[in-house]
This record gives sequence, C-alpha cells and structure tokens, in this order.
Amino acid sequence: MTNAAQHIKVIATSLQGSLHKSKGLPCQDYCCSKVLKNKLVAVVSDGAGSASYSQIGARLICKTLCDSLIHSNLSNIREDVINAVNTAREKLLLHRLNKTKDENGLINFAATFVGVFCYHNSGIFFHIGDGAGIAFKHGEYDKMIISEPANGAFSCETFFYTMDDWQDYLRFTTFENIDRLILMTDGVSGFVFADDFYKIRSNFFLPIVEYLENTKTKKQALPALINTLNDERAQRLNADDKTFLWAKLP
Repeated sequence: MTNAAQHIKVIATSLQGSLHKSKGLPCQDYCCSKVLKNKLVAVVSDGAGSASYSQIGARLICKTLCDSLIHSNLSNIREDVINAVNTAREKLLLHRLNKTKDENGLINFAATFVGVFCYHNSGIFFHIGDGAGIAFKHGEYDKMIISEPANGAFSCETFFYTMDDWQDYLRFTTFENIDRLILMTDGVSGFVFADDFYKIRSNFFLPIVEYLENTKTKKQALPALINTLNDERAQRLNADDKTFLWAKLP
C-alpha cells in the first residue's frame, strides 16, 4: 500500500510465511498507514501463531490506531494511544467470534504491534511485544533511533495488547529531526538487526532501503520488496509471516 500527501511516501507489505502456507493458515500479520498533510500514522501487527483469530486482532488494532491517531497531536499522543488500544479491546469484547463476550476471550485475538506517529520530522513510536521500529535521516545509519522488541523470560515469549496487564508492556520512544521511518514484524527483524539490536545487518537492510529510496514508483518498488521478503532463502531462514513498512518524510 502507498499513501502520498505533502510528499510523504509509504510503501508496505504483509506476506504469508512458508510455515503458514504449508499448514493452510492465513497470514496473521497486518499493516496500515494514514497521512494527513504533514502527519503520518503507521502501524504493523503480528498475530500470535497460537491464537485462533489473531489475524483479526492484528487487523483491528492497526485500523483502530490509524483511524484514531490521525486526529491526534504530539502533546496528547500517549493518552490517545492508550484510549485507542482500549477501543480496540472493546471491539474485541463484542466481536461475534468472542464467544465469552468478556476479557477471557481476548486471548484468541492476541497480537503485538509497533506503531509510529509523526508530525513534520518529529514523532514517537508506540510498541507492545516483538517487532521493531527505526527512525533515521537518510544515509545516517549510525544515528538510528530504534524501538526494540520486548520478550519475556524466554526468547519465544512476548507480550500482546489483549493481555489484562497490557499497559505494563506499552513502550514509547520519541525522536526528532528524522526523515525516514521503518516498521517491521518479528519475521523480518532478525534479518535487519544483529543479535543485540544496536547494529543493523547492512547486507540485508541497506539494499532494501536504497532500492526503495531510488525507485520512483510504487509499481516498481512494491513487487521488488515482496520478492525480497518472499525469497526462498529468507523463507528458509524464517518461516514466519513478514511485514515491512518504509516511509519517506518531507
């Protein structure tokens, strides 16, 4: 998907992983973005593989955050993120597939999210669980602001907005004076970062970023991004669903 207004450019995709393909399962990742003049809201979400309807939870949190926060501002954004997540949870409480119609049923919609709100060249990441966000100026890859993944006691354990104590795991990371943003789910972050999440793996990250930077049309850029994430080697290294969102700011 690509949005453009006031020279803001967004290119993003969510792809079904090879594991889900082999099992006949849907893609449980989702992403969306909204642009209003010099304001951008973008969110990616990774539905829990163990949850029956996590693809619904992922889609709902992305759309709810984008729809709500595009009318926000930097002074109120933290409160507005909390209110938007509560709105998404309320929608799930009433969802036809939530048979219990209470919070016990939310586990079936479990999903993480990484989102960003940006006005002009300043903004904030909001983040629960794994996945990652990056803010930087084009070419200044040694000065990136990173919203890192957060896991529990075990590497395979993460946190979801459907948990009762979700606010304990909601993290905010501010940035300013940047002109590029990237959001990704866990299916991609292992390719982009070294193990400590302080350094990028330049052999994967830089070719993608520079190609998106130098390709003028979505018609050219999006298929190339899809092919890279869908490459046989990438799927073999990580069979999970994959979402990657790149944004260029004025």
